[in-house]
Amino acid sequence: MDETGALDELALGFLADLGAVRVASDYTVRNYRQALEEFSRWHREVTGGGSPDWPNLSRDHFRQYLRWLGRRGMGRASVRLRLSALRTFYRHLLRHRRVDAQPVRGLAVPREERRLPRFIPAGDMDRLLGAPLEEFRRLKADAKEGPGPDPVEWLRDAAVLELIYSSGLRISEVCSLKVEQVDLTEKTLRVVGKGRKERVVPFGAPALEALEAYWKAVRHGMGSESPVFLGRGEGPLRPALIQGRLKRYLALAGLDPALTPHKLRHSFATHLLEDGADLRAVQELLGHKNLKTTEVYTHVTIERLKAVYAAAHPRA
Repeated sequence: MDETGALDELALGFLADLGAVRVASDYTVRNYRQALEEFSRWHREVTGGGSPDWPNLSRDHFRQYLRWLGRRGMGRASVRLRLSALRTFYRHLLRHRRVDAQPVRGLAVPREERRLPRFIPAGDMDRLLGAPLEEFRRLKADAKEGPGPDPVEWLRDAAVLELIYSSGLRISEVCSLKVEQVDLTEKTLRVVGKGRKERVVPFGAPALEALEAYWKAVRHGMGSESPVFLGRGEGPLRPALIQGRLKRYLALAGLDPALTPHKLRHSFATHLLEDGADLRAVQELLGHKNLKTTEVYTHVTIERLKAVYAAAHPRA
């Protein structure tokens, strides 16, 4: 890490508390760490001094920081994330009586952009889900001599994509999934989501078939604590690896390589609602705390219905 972003004792204590006591996800801890490192770098640059003196910072310091973020063209969601990290940090300092006030409180927060989530149409999704094994078959056919490539990676990738789409998983959830959380008989997953909140979600027959094919191809025994999906070096699969492999399969399927694994989760929710699923049921499946978060998918389906109407009705 760049030394100019090195964190002081107060910030490091907050991050340790966040992960251990408040059981925040690894991604929240990572994002908050990056936000505090960025603020520390900015503070050193504008003051020419050392670490921020958190108890003595004023609201003007943070207003100045917000203006700096604005000049950098920072998106509203990114600014909100940074303010959330700073607010949570100061609440921690208040609880531990390290500060007397929270200077970040009351700052004007940019309104969150309301963007409809992108999703992959069902027909395109079929091509994407079939892309890993299609690529393996092509590579095997192209092998002039020898047994060809080991199918494990492609079987794993097929199972990962099937399970994300079948159960609406976040990328962090699929990476942290352990064997003991999978019930092959009931075709359900016990998923640990944001805030360590557990939920049970079903998965379909294609996902079951893909998962069983992958596990059969993995050469070593898998205990109950083993990761469902293995990455490099027999460790759990990492998000960056899924993201990189997905880009390749999107290109093979003739889709936008810029789409992220989260778009499979969007597609899961959108396709369920389009086929008549109850909104609250979709909320439970996604693990959303608030129904309002899930309601954005109803806007997607309404916009699609309006497009169909405009294209098909003679007096639209």
